[in-house]
Amino acid sequence: MLKIAFLIRDLNYGGTQKQLVTLVKGINQQCFDVTVLYFYPDGPLEKDLKDSGIKLICLEKRERWDVFSFFSRLILHIKYIQPDILHGYLNESNLLTIFLKPFFPSIRVIWGVRECNATSNLYGWLGRLLSQLECILSPLADQIIVNSYAGKDHYLSYGFPADTMAVIPNGIDTDCFKPDQESRAKLRTEWGIPENTILIGLVGRLDPRKDHATFLRAAALLHQEIQDIRFICVGGTKNRTQELYQQELYRLTEELGISEKVIWTGARADMPAVNNALDISISSSYSEGFPNVIGEAMACGVPCVVTDVGDSAWIVGDTNLIVSPKDPEALKHAMYSLIKNLSTNNYSKKNIRQRIIDNFSVHQLVLKTEDIFSLLSYESNSK
Repeated sequence: MLKIAFLIRDLNYGGTQKQLVTLVKGINQQCFDVTVLYFYPDGPLEKDLKDSGIKLICLEKRERWDVFSFFSRLILHIKYIQPDILHGYLNESNLLTIFLKPFFPSIRVIWGVRECNATSNLYGWLGRLLSQLECILSPLADQIIVNSYAGKDHYLSYGFPADTMAVIPNGIDTDCFKPDQESRAKLRTEWGIPENTILIGLVGRLDPRKDHATFLRAAALLHQEIQDIRFICVGGTKNRTQELYQQELYRLTEELGISEKVIWTGARADMPAVNNALDISISSSYSEGFPNVIGEAMACGVPCVVTDVGDSAWIVGDTNLIVSPKDPEALKHAMYSLIKNLSTNNYSKKNIRQRIIDNFSVHQLVLKTEDIFSLLSYESNSK
């Protein structure tokens, strides 16, 4: 049985974290012995993994500069687990897998990289340094898994090695995310949204890359033409930068005169219900890889209008629902057109959901990842 250790910063709500949880819960436990190591405790997704019987180890990192004692604990845990494969998720974890190589030369290392055209300035000097180190050290990884074709092109342009890169799109749990009229009615009642009122939502953490400002400006334009409409932003903040961004968005909503039309929910755990409550889901990002929120909404039968970044257009598969980033007028026009055509067969819940089932299932995510595990093990044993 192959031993696989995953390494990730935290188990908070986030696209990458949720994909890790989805993957490890789907891996064949008769063939793979899985352990998840994470830096910081008390993430809300911990319980999901514990309830599934996945082995978890929290490294109890105290703060950013808790480096040496943290690394020592990591070495001790890896020595105890003795994994055949160590799989990092995102740059901090990826870099740590390389720093561990001198101590564990027989372990095969996989990097999970998820960004696409992200602006490193958003993360300050440390973020820029980590990105630069990742580019320099990328040839030392045995395998690099990217979750989008746009992401692969991005990393190749920064010098990542093409021969060790593979694209495995995210998997959407269509058993969890599915049409549910009862949860739709319940949540709309909680939010005070009548069934015949159009509800348009943007789901995603309050991060500048999600470009809520363009969504809000498009919402203000749309409200001038359609009065019986509400908008909702679902997502929270994780740091001071995002909190400042949140305050900017609140001010913008006031300036646009739509504060009474916009609901801010913060982060929520009941995402299947959230998606079912929507009539339309929006992704207005100017930087994405493979946005889970689009696939999750579509699995619930909700049509999405998206910006043409990352693999968003590929997921949606309908050119009428794709607009250029940072263009409120184009976004407003697409939303307006979709509202007028919601009742047509093109946007039936069944057809929208079927695209996700056919192309982005958890089954495909798990099988493709397991194939890479097996291939790396075979190559290692052949040497």
